[in-house]
Amino acid sequence: MKRSTKIILAVVVVLIVARLLLPYFVLRYLNKLMADMGSYTGHVEDVDIALVTGSYQIKDLRIRKINGKIKEPFLYVPKIDLSVEWPSLFKGALVGEVECYRPELNFAFSNNEQASQTGRELDWTKLVKDILPIQINRFAAYDGKIDLVNLFEATKTDLSLEKVALDIRNIRNVEDKETRLPSPVTATGDVPGWGGTMKFGAGMYLLKPIPDFNYNLSFDNLQLVKLNDLARKYGNVDFESGTISVVSEMAMYDGRLVGYFKPLTKEMKIFKLKEPGEDRKIGRFFTELLAEGGTAILKNQKRDQVATRIPLRGTVEKTQTEVWPIIIGVLRNAYVEAFTTEFDNTVTFKDAVENLKEDYKEKRREKKAERKEARQERKEERKQKREERKEARKKEKDG
Repeated sequence: MKRSTKIILAVVVVLIVARLLLPYFVLRYLNKLMADMGSYTGHVEDVDIALVTGSYQIKDLRIRKINGKIKEPFLYVPKIDLSVEWPSLFKGALVGEVECYRPELNFAFSNNEQASQTGRELDWTKLVKDILPIQINRFAAYDGKIDLVNLFEATKTDLSLEKVALDIRNIRNVEDKETRLPSPVTATGDVPGWGGTMKFGAGMYLLKPIPDFNYNLSFDNLQLVKLNDLARKYGNVDFESGTISVVSEMAMYDGRLVGYFKPLTKEMKIFKLKEPGEDRKIGRFFTELLAEGGTAILKNQKRDQVATRIPLRGTVEKTQTEVWPIIIGVLRNAYVEAFTTEFDNTVTFKDAVENLKEDYKEKRREKKAERKEARQERKEERKQKREERKEARKKEKDG
């Protein structure tokens, strides 16, 4: 047998052995890595590696909270595919793309730590880097599910999203290094518990602790009767029928945001003379009667809708809005021009940048005012001391 043939056979044998053993070592590495993540732990059932194509598959990944009361894992992904992004490789960037199939996220909100499951205790950036050995440039999820348990704890109201599809591209700025928001993000999903659908589209810059973005978000045709727990708790009313859609545009730069929410109700009915099977208190009876009367006055009769526009401005920690624009929006929808469920296209990323600049100017004005006040205080102190010295000299002279 020729030496070249032996070398080829040896290489083939090494590749076969590596192919057989490598998934075993990677699986052990991943499970050891995720065994202790503080208050969370993780486990992977199987790993498959294709050396020739450079692909990497993780099967049945679960991350759950330790000593928690939540039975469902915080994250469950039946299959994750990672592969090298060849077009980016030809541009000199070693990056890959990740695709998750039927992922499930289970959030739970509570003041009780054992009944809470939000994942905020984990450094997810580090975990993803450890699990996925190359930089990610595209992330996609198909047929996902997100459960938000106790989203409104006062009423124990849950929210679920199903058939969630998510696509994030150009995370590493491989294609466009100049644009401020180079990463396009799209997401869609159903809201089965409340009825309706969700759509999300954005441009984002993801390579910073608080990403910059400019998004469009809509929830369409949510059933108002599904919100009755919230309506009874916070408004002392409940809905008999109707739908609500919410449209929002928002832009954020360096943690400063600007945008709006536009809620629109259709065919909303609040008051019913007699509600079968319910012991309605007299207070709620009159509250619903007044609300129904107010709705009749403030709704757009042609479209049978009540709507307004709620402007928002501020930071991630604290947002601000004003009452008068909301009231004017209700009146405008009723008597001037009806709002639509389409985006106003009035919010741009430039608005967020200008918002940040205005914030800096305001802070400079505040500091200037503080310095002026401090100078005035020092001036008064010096004047008082001069008066005291003058008085002291006068006393000495008179003495």
